[in-house]
Amino acid sequence: MTYEQVLELIGKLSQEVRELRESQRETSRLFEETDKQIQKTGQQLRESGQQIKEVSAQIGGLGNKFGRFAEGMAFPTMEKILRHRFGLETIALRVKRKRKQGDELELDVLAYSNSDKKEVVVVEIKSHLQQRELTQVLKTLAQFPEFFPEHSDKKLYGMVVTINASKEMQQKVIEEGLYLALTHDEQFDLQIPKHFQPRCFHQPMNMG
Repeated sequence: MTYEQVLELIGKLSQEVRELRESQRETSRLFEETDKQIQKTGQQLRESGQQIKEVSAQIGGLGNKFGRFAEGMAFPTMEKILRHRFGLETIALRVKRKRKQGDELELDVLAYSNSDKKEVVVVEIKSHLQQRELTQVLKTLAQFPEFFPEHSDKKLYGMVVTINASKEMQQKVIEEGLYLALTHDEQFDLQIPKHFQPRCFHQPMNMG
């Protein structure tokens, strides 16, 4: 190898070294920018998560307020019907029972009679009735005997009161054997189709 060839090779190697260093600097810069972007995105997600929680809490609060409004609007007329049409003596709004195990059951309305007509009606009020609300009502009725054993001597029935429900949901309520009442313009209209048979969710043992 001649002297000139050696110099040429050294020049090429020096150029490759410079290019490699430049490439490393560019790669390092890209890594730094990527890391900053990841951190920024993570912060945005954390902030968004907090905002979502806050908005969800606000929506939940509005839902509770609207539910209480629905209860207040329906209760006066409902009370009259439960007393005069169903013959129930005691009617209580928002009844909550907690067991020793720590779980609890809350009822929108509990109505019952201790006279010859031993019956208890659990009324659940829903501003907008959907399948999940109906499922919850049925679960509440199934749990009722365990939480309220003092009413084990009574027949148990259920009633759903709602401001808004599709025809399909109304039909499902009837098919489940629940009384259905619709509220509008501060009126309480009990819907009892022809041949409707209310479902007894608890039958006292001594009544067969």
